[in-house]
Amino acid sequence: MDRQLMLFACFLLLVSSTQAIGVKYCDKKKNYAVTIQQVKIIPDPVVTGKPATFNISAVTGQAVYGGKVVINVAYFGVPVHQETRDVCEEVSCPIAAGDFVLSHTQTLPSFTPPGSYTLKMTMEDKNNEELTCFSFNFKIGFRSLVSDS
Repeated sequence: MDRQLMLFACFLLLVSSTQAIGVKYCDKKKNYAVTIQQVKIIPDPVVTGKPATFNISAVTGQAVYGGKVVINVAYFGVPVHQETRDVCEEVSCPIAAGDFVLSHTQTLPSFTPPGSYTLKMTMEDKNNEELTCFSFNFKIGFRSLVSDS
């Protein structure tokens, strides 16, 4: 009986650490050229002072030859960070029609407060046409007081 309980506990731990991150589109009625399939954050929760990678799996029905990605981050609804990046810095251009992954790694300052954050991302083509706009929530946890080295 103890062995079954241990296996069940391991299963629950595995499932809880691989939960999908819910994505909300900015305009639920709009037919975006780029749709989001999945968002993975490594590690989850994000740890201050350590690199965090955001992998966004997406699909486009048209080739994308350039443009920009606008990222806005809010902490409990209060805007705390905004940046604009060349889409070709985040993914190899041109992006062919089909599946692609936009990946961004960033190390947050050690003084970043733990808690719930919302990231809103807008992607535009080189003619400033909006290809997608979505948001998702993520958490920043406390940094371990024990050295990792």
